[in-house]
Amino acid sequence: MGEQAPIAIVLAPLFGALLIAFVGIRFKALCLPVTLGALTVSLAATIETFRTVLSEGEFIYLISGWERLGEGKGISIGIEYRVDAISALVLLVIAAVSLLVAVYSRTRVVAETPDRIPYYYMLYLLLVAGLAGMTITNDAFNLFVLLEISSLTSYALIAVGSRRAVLSAFNYVIMGTIGASFYLLGVGYLYIKTGVLNMEDIHAVIVANDLAESPSIQVAFVLILMAVWIKMAFFPLHAWLPNAYSYSPTTTGALMAPLVTKVMIYIMIRMMVTVFGLDYAFRATLGMPFNWSNLVVSLSSIAIVAGSVMALSRRDLKKMLSYIIIAEVGYMVGGAWLANERGMTGAVYHIVNDAFMTLCLFLAVGVFIARTGDPRIAGMNGLFKKMPITMAAFTIGALSMIGLPPTCGFFSKWYLVGGGIEAGQWHFVGALLFSSLVNAVIFFRIFEIAYFPKELSDPAPECTDPDAAPVATLQRTPLSMSLPLWISAIALIGLGIFNHTITQWIGSALGSLKFFPPAG
Repeated sequence: MGEQAPIAIVLAPLFGALLIAFVGIRFKALCLPVTLGALTVSLAATIETFRTVLSEGEFIYLISGWERLGEGKGISIGIEYRVDAISALVLLVIAAVSLLVAVYSRTRVVAETPDRIPYYYMLYLLLVAGLAGMTITNDAFNLFVLLEISSLTSYALIAVGSRRAVLSAFNYVIMGTIGASFYLLGVGYLYIKTGVLNMEDIHAVIVANDLAESPSIQVAFVLILMAVWIKMAFFPLHAWLPNAYSYSPTTTGALMAPLVTKVMIYIMIRMMVTVFGLDYAFRATLGMPFNWSNLVVSLSSIAIVAGSVMALSRRDLKKMLSYIIIAEVGYMVGGAWLANERGMTGAVYHIVNDAFMTLCLFLAVGVFIARTGDPRIAGMNGLFKKMPITMAAFTIGALSMIGLPPTCGFFSKWYLVGGGIEAGQWHFVGALLFSSLVNAVIFFRIFEIAYFPKELSDPAPECTDPDAAPVATLQRTPLSMSLPLWISAIALIGLGIFNHTITQWIGSALGSLKFFPPAG
C-alpha cells in the first residue's frame, strides 16, 4: 500500500459503496461482506499511515499529483491530504469503530431495516468516507464537501428508522443545514481575504499580510466556530442530538454516537491550530470586553452541568447516553480552549477515549433492547443474572465514563482537570467533578437495578408509539454482537494502560504550538 495509504483510507469505503450500488441491490447477501472488506482495507491503510507518521513525521499526500507552488505564499494549487500524529489517531478511531459496528450490524440491519439493506450499507460506507476525508483533508472547501457527504448520509441513516426517527432526522436536517451554511460563509470570507483554500496557506497569508484584525477574518472565525458547534451539538445548540440518536436504528446510533461529535471537535481544533492559529483563537476579543477563550470555557462548564443534569432525569437508556454525550462534548471543547498544552492534550486524548466509551455503551444498550424489547433503564431489571457477560462489558464502559482507573476515562479527565487548574478555570474543574459524580449516580443506579431485581410497578415502556417501540428480537446474544462489544470494552482498559504512550504522541504534535503561560 505504501505511499497510497492515505487516499486508500477514503477510497476504500467510497468504492465499497459504489460496488454495493451496482451489485448489492440485486444480491443482498453481498452487502455486508463488501462493507466489511472495504472497512478492513481502510483500517489497514490507516494503520500503515499511522506507522509512517510515527516513524517519519507528518505525512503529505498530493491529490492527482499536483505540486505545491510557492509554499506559504498563497499560490498553492490542488488538494492535499495531511496527516500528523493527532489526525492519524482520529483516523484510527474512525476506521476501528466503523469496522466493529459493521460486524455488530449483521443481525441488527436485517431485523430493523430488512427491505433497505443495500441502501443502508451504501449510506454507512459513504458516512465513513466522509468522516475520514474531513479528518485528513487540508483544504477548507474540500472539508465542506466531505462535511455535506457525511451530513446527508447521517440524515438518511437516521430516517430509515421509525416515524419518530423521520421527525428527528428532519430536525437534524434543519440544524445541520444552518451549520453547513455558516461554515461555507466562513470559508467564503476567508477566500475573499486570502485568495487560497489550503489551510496552511490561509494561515500564512493572514500572518504575512497582518489580517488578524480584519473584520472579515473575525466574522469568518465566528461563523466557522458556530458551524462546528452546531454539528457537534455543543449546548445550547444540542437540540437535534438526543432524539436523533435515540430513535435511529441501533447500528446508526452505534456508529454516529462515537464518531460524529468527536470528528467535529477535531475539526474545531484543526481550525484553531491550522487556519487561525492558537494565538489568534485564544486572544481574539472581536470587540468584546472579555477574553474569548474564557467565554468558551465558561460555556463548556455550563454544557457539562446541563448535559449531566438532563441525563440524570432520563428513563430511556439511549436518551440518557445521548445527554451524557452532550456533557462529554463540553469536556473536550473546554479542554481545547483552556489555552494550555495540558488541556489541549486532555481534549485530544478524550476524543479517542470517549469514542470507545460511547461505542461500548451503545453496543451494550443495543444488545439489551434486542433481548428485552424495553428501552427503559427499568428494563435492565435483573440483567446481571440473565446476561452476565454483556453486563460485565457495560460495567467497564460505565466505569470508564465515570472516570475510574485503570480505564481510559480516568486519565483523560486527569489531564483535563490538570489543565483547568493550570489555567485557573476552577468552574471548569468543578463542572468536571460534578459530572463524574452524576455519572456515578446514574450508572450505580443502573447496577443496582440490574443486580438486585425488583418487582416493576410500571411495566409499560416509556415509548407508546407502536412504530417506534422496540421489540425483543433475540433469544441469545450472537457472536457478531458480543465480539465487538468486548473488543471495545478491552480497548477502554488498553487505552488507559498505555495512556503515557498515547499522550506522548499527542504531545509531540502539540509541541510546536504556542500556548498561554500558566495562570498566576
